[in-house]
Amino acid sequence: MSSSVTVSTAALRTFVERIFEHEGMSSPHAQQVARALLWANLRGMDTHGVSRVATYLGFIRKGVIQLKPQLKWAQQAPALNVLEADRSPGAVSMQMATDHVAQQCKETGLAMVLVRSTTHTGALGYFTEQLAQQGLIGIAYCSSLPMMVYHGARTAGVATAPLSIAAPAGVHQGQLQNPIVLDMASSTVSMGQLHRARKLKQDLAPGLALDAQGNPTTDSQLAATPLPMAGPKGSGLALMFELITSLVVHNPIVANYFSEQADAKKHQQNACIMALDTFRFCAEATYREDLFRTVQALRNLPKADEAVDILMPGERGYKTAAERLKAGIQLPAAMVEELSAIAADKQLTAPWAH
Repeated sequence: MSSSVTVSTAALRTFVERIFEHEGMSSPHAQQVARALLWANLRGMDTHGVSRVATYLGFIRKGVIQLKPQLKWAQQAPALNVLEADRSPGAVSMQMATDHVAQQCKETGLAMVLVRSTTHTGALGYFTEQLAQQGLIGIAYCSSLPMMVYHGARTAGVATAPLSIAAPAGVHQGQLQNPIVLDMASSTVSMGQLHRARKLKQDLAPGLALDAQGNPTTDSQLAATPLPMAGPKGSGLALMFELITSLVVHNPIVANYFSEQADAKKHQQNACIMALDTFRFCAEATYREDLFRTVQALRNLPKADEAVDILMPGERGYKTAAERLKAGIQLPAAMVEELSAIAADKQLTAPWAH
């Protein structure tokens, strides 16, 4: 029986890169996927970190993820572009889209890329944070196969509506703060959290999920479908993301999923990433000072619990990242066992096996 281990970020990233390279992924693509996964682990978003390695390997072997995708620009305009992702690893197509909107936004003031037919995009905050660090407001969201209950139904009808918005950092006494990074889904609990709870045999809080028969459950072994956050608001948001990212590029996911079309239930995602040139409208110094003042105004509100700090979006993640960069990333026993089996299969040495 394995036990939990703590691994340095660099060692774990290199290990993940080697796993995907061994599977046949190009070195640049393997490095990009590993960077995105480790960003999530560093920030405490472990459901979107290396716990996804086994899933991605399964996608590769089933032909869901293309190892040699032919990414191309299907449509280009001054501020609107469509990237045909050809089922590339999600982190690869999203990074290409992020780099493009960052460059184009500096010319046009506003830029958007629709990413057609990619695969699991991972933690979207990884991409929007990059934009915020360049002085841009970043917005990203995606659509996927039905995984979340549509309000009023008993089964999955829409995706969990991943969404991230990031804004450039404020400044105080000449010291630049961290960007504000919101990274969320419109479900009460993400599918990643359900899978993680199932692996770790953890119970769920009430009101998070339904079982396969559409009944409420707190048993992670029975939980099949997460409920939408705020009922019709959460599922409505997911529907709108499907309309914007899928129907606009003539790649409907939900409608096809419930049809008789071949491969309609095969995993895929469509996504959108946008960038706004923050300082095109407001002087940088003014914006950064106003942001700091806004944050301070919220921090100074009367606390609901004096023992609990009032936090901004992404703040907990930055604190966790600082701690994990110093102390390492702790992997639970179930994850160690899973990654050790992958390493043995590929005749690789896991970082904790030295």
